[in-house]
Amino acid sequence: MPRKTESKVVEEEKVKAQEPTPEKKEWYEGTGRRKTAVARVRLYLNKGDITVNEKPINQYFPNQTAKKAYDEPFRVADRLDRFGGSIKVSGGGPEAQLEAVAHGIANALVNYDAALRPPLSQAGLLTRDSRMKERRKYGLAGKARKRKQSPKR
Repeated sequence: MPRKTESKVVEEEKVKAQEPTPEKKEWYEGTGRRKTAVARVRLYLNKGDITVNEKPINQYFPNQTAKKAYDEPFRVADRLDRFGGSIKVSGGGPEAQLEAVAHGIANALVNYDAALRPPLSQAGLLTRDSRMKERRKYGLAGKARKRKQSPKR
């Protein structure tokens, strides 16, 4: 009888040995979107500064409120100053680009460690803000809902 249990243990060890171990990646990717802005984020472990479109992030988004916005995912995940990275952002205006960058950083952090999903999700950083500008309709005066004034007399 003891031999059967020993053989089962040996078989289980073989199966465990065959399973691939998760590799340490060079970078972790995430995509963030807001309105028409799209940010592709790559985070590197201990690689220095974060650049946005080949510029330092504090130069691309210069004010303090912007710094709070793009640091928020790191603050919630308790990973400040542990990542460097490169971000490519296109489309939209400055505010939409900033929100897309924060969304992309949060997604990249989840790809780095899945255990960070609950706190980032609770902080609302993984939810894409889906509000878009409404399309223009034909027959109206210039905007999506603006109508021509009706003549009274």
